[in-house]
Amino acid sequence: MHNEIPAAVSKRVATLVESMTLDEKLAQIVGFWEGEAGDSVAPLQGEVSSTGKLDDAMVHGLGHLTRVYGTNPVDADARAAYLWERQRQLVNTTRLGIPALVHEEILTGLSMWKGATFPTPLAWGAAGDPELVERMGALIGTTMRELGIHQGLAPVLDVIRDVRWGRVEECISEDPYMVGQIGTAYVKGVQSAGPHATLKHFVGYSASKAGRNFGPVSVGPRELADQLLIPFEMAILDGNARSVMHSYAEIDGLPVAANPALLTGVLRDQWGFDGTVVADYFGVAFLHLLHGIAVGPADAARQALEAGVDIELPTGDAYLAPLKAAIESGEADIAIVDRAVARALMQKEELGLLDNDFSSEPPAGVVLDGPEHREVARALAEESIVLVSNDGLLPLIDQGLSLAVIGPNADVQ
Repeated sequence: MHNEIPAAVSKRVATLVESMTLDEKLAQIVGFWEGEAGDSVAPLQGEVSSTGKLDDAMVHGLGHLTRVYGTNPVDADARAAYLWERQRQLVNTTRLGIPALVHEEILTGLSMWKGATFPTPLAWGAAGDPELVERMGALIGTTMRELGIHQGLAPVLDVIRDVRWGRVEECISEDPYMVGQIGTAYVKGVQSAGPHATLKHFVGYSASKAGRNFGPVSVGPRELADQLLIPFEMAILDGNARSVMHSYAEIDGLPVAANPALLTGVLRDQWGFDGTVVADYFGVAFLHLLHGIAVGPADAARQALEAGVDIELPTGDAYLAPLKAAIESGEADIAIVDRAVARALMQKEELGLLDNDFSSEPPAGVVLDGPEHREVARALAEESIVLVSNDGLLPLIDQGLSLAVIGPNADVQ
């Protein structure tokens, strides 16, 4: 039953899925990262993927373009022109003419050269101002929309459990309700401008033993439900988040990327989530390379799709050639592919991509870091300052003391 195409799918999408070849279907559920030698977007990258040529990857269409603006410092106008050219190539030279969905990192603003940088999510939690965070999200979402970016990989809704964990600075708070409240505001802001937000990392990533990144997680069902799942539930039910990214975590021995109880049972059956689940970068391949529960890439692809991972990012290491061979040999069911393809196309339909031929001129002169961006960034930074107590030390001037500001940026205004 769970392998069926979603009931909410439109007639247009259903007809598309029915008409597609296997190669065209697989192309829609993978991304392509056009990096350069030495670039890095994820851990253990060298063990997984070679970037290849984008022209070859686009022959049958393409699901996602990975970090077009954010992998290297690029001029926004020049890169937008390049992106429009690539999208026109997909529209005009592939049989189905479906553009790619473009995603970027947006943890503290759109992660690109000269883009506005807002305070860390820790500051969002310290400020405790959902309205200001929503305003920030709307600014980020607007810039994304203007540059042709459709999905942002944020907010991080991992609840802080151990300050030794290396990704604490990406998190909002140790309070599940605060994480959910602020994270939901961010989702609403981004999505009010059109693009989709992506909740991550679903779930348990921050609860690893001894704060070790990629470490195993040991939590019972009550702790999982009462602490770690709350922010995701709030952002989906109250914020209508349209995308979720699975975590690298292995909870009590089972990686989330292969856990249908979480990715389908909780996310879709309990909460009614009807968006897409994307892989954390190389997370599908990690079922074989890191967790060791899959015998190879094809088995990893089958397990992830059955669990509910719709899109493999940043590239198609498992969902392309290995999965194709498994389907043709009968080792994997085409139904799990059809379900994922339908969800991918439903998202593109929702974003207006199925009707966009990119015949318009690419954007130029998009404001990346304007006065309003800086106003919100300053306000959020000021509100995040928390004085726990003052025993008379402040203000320093009354004590005859001075404050030394040290470092390479000490004299930068």
